[in-house]
Amino acid sequence: MSLNITGIHIPDSKMAREATEFVRDTESELLFNHSSRVYYWGALAGQQRGLNVDRELLYIGCMFHDIGLAHEHCSCDKRFEVDGANAAREFLRGYGIAPSDIDKVWTAIALHTTPGIPEFMAPEIALVTAGVEMDVLGIGYEKFTEEEIGGVTANYPRPAAFKEEIIQAFYDGIRHKPDTTFGNVKADVIKDKQPDFSPLNFCSVIRQSRWPG
Repeated sequence: MSLNITGIHIPDSKMAREATEFVRDTESELLFNHSSRVYYWGALAGQQRGLNVDRELLYIGCMFHDIGLAHEHCSCDKRFEVDGANAAREFLRGYGIAPSDIDKVWTAIALHTTPGIPEFMAPEIALVTAGVEMDVLGIGYEKFTEEEIGGVTANYPRPAAFKEEIIQAFYDGIRHKPDTTFGNVKADVIKDKQPDFSPLNFCSVIRQSRWPG
């Protein structure tokens, strides 16, 4: 039986069970546990916000969000987020999921590293990003109880060196295609006109997050 926190648990369906097996067999333990925690943080955030969310779709989005970092699903020329979204789409097609719902999951994964946009979209999209931001950056940490944090991390351990390990995992998954990192043109434009501008650094934000370690 899966972890149950305030009524939130992993959906008990054939698709969810097979998604769990697929991701566990494909990803490292670090990424599998991270993705599992992301689901609980996302679902709990949805509960906090009173959102009506399809938790089965949310689960697939959370579990597949980093699958593009795995060698088996990593392309040579696409962003790892798109690789993951494509893998999830192929997986969902085997279960007769409606195209509109597949699009939600695809978009949730494709946008999970693009802050400022998912929060205005469908709950399944917004909550994948919310779960990722909580687990990686500690955003919203103060909104979760000690019991919730303790329960999730006891079942899906977050190692003491997680911050450095997740940075390394990202690097390992994208270092062969650095051109795919191009994207936030706004920072480049401001830096061009304001040479003293210092944009937020993703790795620094991880290391300074409220998570211990």
